[in-house]
Amino acid sequence: MVTRNPARPGRRGHDPESVLSIAVSVFNERGYDGTSMEDLARALGVTKSAIYHHVPGKEQLLARALDRALDGLFEMVTDPRAASGPAIDRLEWVVRQSVRILVGRLPYVTLLLRVRGNSVTEQAALERRREFDRFVSHLVKEAAAEGGIRADVDPALVTRLLFGTINSITEWYQPSRGASADDLADTLLTITFDGLRSDA
Repeated sequence: MVTRNPARPGRRGHDPESVLSIAVSVFNERGYDGTSMEDLARALGVTKSAIYHHVPGKEQLLARALDRALDGLFEMVTDPRAASGPAIDRLEWVVRQSVRILVGRLPYVTLLLRVRGNSVTEQAALERRREFDRFVSHLVKEAAAEGGIRADVDPALVTRLLFGTINSITEWYQPSRGASADDLADTLLTITFDGLRSDA
């Protein structure tokens, strides 16, 4: 009987997607600046030189990861449901979709929320994030101008509180505990929009 040689422990084939997924996990655990290519190679179970078959360097992995988070947000921005109808209804849809994107791309959004602009890649990601923030801020102001939001609340404060709450999900949410993205969105919308919508 012929016995096959077992694969070396810790070594396995990787494609660009698995490399990115594991790299993001390490970035979130150690911090991007605190992660070396040696750390990534160890997590992947490959030699450092093997990583370069998939990506030119650490910053390119960061750029791809941040794009994964941001692309989801901008796909939402360009959706017709974000552009037509009463602004308050569009805002509610954007909030719900933002929660879904965060949960669906949790490691990538977590990484995005931790960047501080220490490199050209991080600065570009922060500018895209500010562009999204401006879109949301405009939508809140539009809802206020239409009378969809109560007159006694500050639209700028509404924007910060809504998305501060959404972004905080990255700090405590654990998919294994059973709450789905829709569960989170339903609860968030109940708590916030019941007090936000005007009686009119």
